Amino acid sequence: MAVLSLTNAHLAFGHVALLDGANFALETGERVGLIGRNGTGKSSLLKILAGLEKLDDGLLQQQQGLTNVYVPQEPELRGDATIFDVVSEGVAEAKALRERYERHDEGDDLAWVQERIEHIGAWNWEQRVDETLQRLGLDGSRLVGSLSGGLKKRVALGRALVAQPDVLLLDEPTNHLDLDAITWLEGLLNDFKGSLLLITHDRQFLDNVANRIVELDRGQLRGYPGNFAAFQAAKAYELENEALANARFDKLLAQEEVWIRKGVEARRTRSVARVQRLHEMRAQHAARRDVQGKVRLDIDTGAASGKIVAELENVSKSFGDRPIVRGFTSTILRGDKVGLIGPNGAGKTTLLKMILGELPPDSGTVRLGSRLTVAYFDQMRDTLNLDATLADTISPGSEWIEIGTQKKHVKSYLGDFLFSPARANSPVRTLSGGERNRLLLARLFARPANVLVLDEPTNDLDIETLELLEELLAEYDGTVFLVSHDRRFLDNVVTSTIVYEGDARWREYEGSVQDWLTQSRRAAALQAQAPAAVAAAAPPPAPEPVVATKRKLSYKEQRELDEIPRQIAALEAEQTQLNALLAGTELYTQGAARIQAVTERAAEVDEELLALLERWEVLEAK
Repeated sequence: MAVLSLTNAHLAFGHVALLDGANFALETGERVGLIGRNGTGKSSLLKILAGLEKLDDGLLQQQQGLTNVYVPQEPELRGDATIFDVVSEGVAEAKALRERYERHDEGDDLAWVQERIEHIGAWNWEQRVDETLQRLGLDGSRLVGSLSGGLKKRVALGRALVAQPDVLLLDEPTNHLDLDAITWLEGLLNDFKGSLLLITHDRQFLDNVANRIVELDRGQLRGYPGNFAAFQAAKAYELENEALANARFDKLLAQEEVWIRKGVEARRTRSVARVQRLHEMRAQHAARRDVQGKVRLDIDTGAASGKIVAELENVSKSFGDRPIVRGFTSTILRGDKVGLIGPNGAGKTTLLKMILGELPPDSGTVRLGSRLTVAYFDQMRDTLNLDATLADTISPGSEWIEIGTQKKHVKSYLGDFLFSPARANSPVRTLSGGERNRLLLARLFARPANVLVLDEPTNDLDIETLELLEELLAEYDGTVFLVSHDRRFLDNVVTSTIVYEGDARWREYEGSVQDWLTQSRRAAALQAQAPAAVAAAAPPPAPEPVVATKRKLSYKEQRELDEIPRQIAALEAEQTQLNALLAGTELYTQGAARIQAVTERAAEVDEELLALLERWEVLEAK
């Protein structure tokens, strides 16, 4: 049953239709992920559903007595209030009703007040706030103004959850949260009993939380059952069919245009119905909103740096009595792509500044490589002048920009990042959060650099731009330092990670986030086994039985063994997508041939996985 719905919704800003006859329904208990390009109107849609903005036309309906709470990207909180007071704002009605009952105002309908108090559970609102703070790991006595961005986001979520709403509307809830907090939030939302609609570009978060994906695309809302992996498979098939249909339509329209322009004899025998159909086809073609082009990303690497970018030997750093880095040693080489992982406030930025020689260590040595040209992507967008135009932000004082040996007009360059020529002279303040991030990327890539420092580049970027940025960074010849809490983005880009392990200790791991998690779990298990092994040690052990020595693998077998984990990972990813397709409903509208192909491929993947696992076991045994 739908708790709220939109019917034939229209919304436009200027000449751009954000909603163009869109329809949407949120069912009881659904967890819906809302995705779409930057600037398509996702946040505006969320505000409309929250009752903060109005449609130009259309109908918004919701169940009687429905309560919904909206948490924006950047929640406004009273900095001089305690966490307890701010979270208590979520039970403002309960507080007011209980105070009203306790005052016994003359002429007040105390019977109605008491009934309402019991209906919304207002007698014990303090207990509800305390329980919520405990679940969120928050100290209610702390002042909000002293908190980091991640903790402020927790407070805003606490204010929403304590209200126990029927519908929770979240705009980019993972922004400013670290990896542990994102994992915690996933569990919290999966346990939430009401309906959930959230905007996020964190693909793994969507996979772990959402049970339906809704895409806002060219003014329309399209729903896809399942998580993000299922959406990707269904969307690819849908776009392929749309392209074929458009190509057939355009071919027929071209034929009709040739016919209408034939000579006098043809015009005498012209069919009125055929002419009318041509006029209708022209109108359809003019009204068609084609898929927007992709961002075109390119980086000018400039001159190559030396082979060694930075060499750190036993460096330490403290601020006052608080140690930030203790005894860290590492060597960063040209071409490394390093992810920095740690909770908010752990000191990722401090460590990064020491690696790049911008901050001297208290002890230890830092040796920088030669010919380093560093470009920064600023997380908080502080370096953007909101009153400057887009063109001046990219190329101040000139209409042209040089990317390597290529010279481009600034409007053409902005077009590569999906900014129309008409917007080149618009001020930066008119851009959405995602568009500002895209502008920062445009400015970053316009400057030659052999070292890129990207601090939370994924915030507010749409998924398609994220995937293109991943490809660009993977092919980039220079060195990349990446601070991000987007697990899938890190997995697809980095070649090593530097991870905070508590007590100001940082450790470097080879591979991606998943490799770090696997290695750290293995190390923890070995550490747990060590005391048991020491305790079990007694008198000298009996001589061990002679075991046949394992023969060394051949070169070909070793190559095969090294390749098997990658093959297994690829098959498991494909298996996840196929299973999501089979579990959803979209597949069964695509015809018998498509269903049979997916089913057969799912069986083949199972067999291939089994064979690979058996072969892996054989090679490991050797």
